[in-house]
Amino acid sequence: MRVQDHPILGKRSSGKPITMFLDGEPLVVYEGETIASALMAEGKRVFRYTRKERSPRGYFCGLGRCTDCTMTVDGIPQVRTCITLVKEGMQVETQEGLGRWSEKQC
Repeated sequence: MRVQDHPILGKRSSGKPITMFLDGEPLVVYEGETIASALMAEGKRVFRYTRKERSPRGYFCGLGRCTDCTMTVDGIPQVRTCITLVKEGMQVETQEGLGRWSEKQC
């Protein structure tokens, strides 16, 4: 399931295949799509776990308004994956609680 027509970002262009990494594993995704769309197409439904109860969260509003789809992206926690486009070599991590900044970003 790829998001073909995003309510904010518009129609998905059929971009070239690129590689991003999910929890260290390479994934082939397509330039011009959001992280959330790429992950859903790969069958990934859990993007983060809540801080107190470790409840799973994933794609919900698709507009960047809620925080259910946040993940740690290139060492930056709380990135809204439903409105963030994939990039070659991007490192995406399933987020625990509020996430942690990588040492590179501090």
